[in-house]
Amino acid sequence: MIAATVTRPVPRAKPLVVLLGPQRFDPTLGETVRSLGIRGTIATVTAGWQEREGEDSELRDHLNNLDVPTVNLMLHGRAEQAFQDDPELAASHRLRQERIRQIQLIYQMRLAHAKEAARDLFAREGFQADEWLLDPERQDAMRVLRDLDGHHLRRLREVHAMFERAWRPWERPSVARHRQEIARILEDASALTIAGGHVAVLLNRLRLFGIAEMASSLPVLAWSAGAMVVCERIVLFHDSPAQGQGDPAVLDDGLGLVPRVLALPHARKRLRLDDPIRVALFARRFAPAACVAFDGPARLDWNHRKLTAGPGTMRLTRLGVLQPMGEA
Repeated sequence: MIAATVTRPVPRAKPLVVLLGPQRFDPTLGETVRSLGIRGTIATVTAGWQEREGEDSELRDHLNNLDVPTVNLMLHGRAEQAFQDDPELAASHRLRQERIRQIQLIYQMRLAHAKEAARDLFAREGFQADEWLLDPERQDAMRVLRDLDGHHLRRLREVHAMFERAWRPWERPSVARHRQEIARILEDASALTIAGGHVAVLLNRLRLFGIAEMASSLPVLAWSAGAMVVCERIVLFHDSPAQGQGDPAVLDDGLGLVPRVLALPHARKRLRLDDPIRVALFARRFAPAACVAFDGPARLDWNHRKLTAGPGTMRLTRLGVLQPMGEA
C-alpha cells in the first residue's frame, strides 16, 4: 500500500513595513519603491492632510516617474461623508474625542510635575555624578513617568472600547459601504503608503475604516506622522514649542505594525539632541522601544523577524547621545 503524499502549504512571508524620513524636501520614496521591486498600483493615504487630502499631485508625480500608478483612498473625505450620512455615529464620535481631549489635559497636568522632578534629578551635580546616590532616585522618577504613561494609555483604551462596543462602526452602513470600496482597491494594490500630516486625524481615519486589517497582506511604506501611527505607541514631542510645555506626551496606541520602535520624525528640528539630559530622559522613559530619529534619508525595515536600518539612521540612547541604529 502506498501512503498518500500530503503537500503542506508553504506559509507566505509577511509583507515588509518600511519607515522613512520626511519626504517633502528629501524624497526617498521613489528609490525605496524601486529597491523593493514594487511595480503595481500603490494605494495612498493622505488623510493627515485633512481638507487638502486630494492635493497629492507631488506624491503621484514622484511615483508616476517610476511608471507606478497610484490611487488615493481618500479616508478623510470618506469619514466626513460617513458622519454626514450617520449623524448618530458622528455625535458619538465627537463625544469620544471630547473625552479623549479631557483625559489628555489631565495627563499633561500630571506629566508636567513628574517630568520636572525627573529632569531635576538627572541634572543635579551633573548627569554622570554621584551615581550611587542618585541612580535609585532617577530610576524611581522614571518609573513614575512610565507608570503615568501606562495609566494614560489604559484610560484611552477604555474610551475606545466603549465606543467600539456601543456603536460597532464597521457594521454601520455608513462605514461598511466605504470599507467595501476600500477593500476592492486594496485587493488590486501592490503596496500601501501612509503620508504625514495631523497625526491624530490620520490615526482616527485609519482606525475608523480598519485599514491595518484590510492591508495586512501588502507592504506598507510610511513617513512623518504615517511612521508614527504604524508603530506601537505614538508620542508627541517638541522641546521648544511656540506655545505650552515641551514635555513629550503619549498621544495613543499606534497600529502596532512595527514593534519596539518609537518613530521621531524631524527629530533634529524638534528635539535638543545636543542636550544629553533631555536625550537620556527620552530614551530611558520609553525603553525598551528604540527612539529612532527620522531625518533626511533615514530608513528602517521590519520584516516581522528583525529591524534593519539604513545608513545614517540614528537612535537616542540612555547615555544621552545619538548612535547608529544598526540592527535590533
